[in-house]
Amino acid sequence: MKIQIINGPNLNLLGRREPGIYGSSSFEEYLPKLRSKYPDIEIDYYQSNIEGELIDKMQEVGFCCDGIVLNAGAYTHTSIALCDCIRSLKAPVIEVHISNVHQREEFRHHSMISQACKGVICGFGLDSYRLAVEAFLS
Repeated sequence: MKIQIINGPNLNLLGRREPGIYGSSSFEEYLPKLRSKYPDIEIDYYQSNIEGELIDKMQEVGFCCDGIVLNAGAYTHTSIALCDCIRSLKAPVIEVHISNVHQREEFRHHSMISQACKGVICGFGLDSYRLAVEAFLS
């Protein structure tokens, strides 16, 4: 099984950015733990702050991997282009968020991409990614 994790804008700052919301661990610190928990799964990782690059990556892998775990960051709430891209892929996409977006600002309560995704996981910190992997396994 091959799973692609894609993180959007500002998630390269995990561990430094608002640790009260996003925790004190970077994704680069978390990823080896996730990979060691699932040694039989190829887990690839990509991050970009640029919407078009996220789309390019999803189009590159979305026809050959078994699933995409997508944390689109703020683009979750604004990007019709990401939604259209997700709909065009063969691979299912699970939307993840580290924080519980429904406990935050009103504008974060609506996702432009959820309707195109297989499911949504939010509010479990970095463990949201593990839960997404588990969803692909079940």
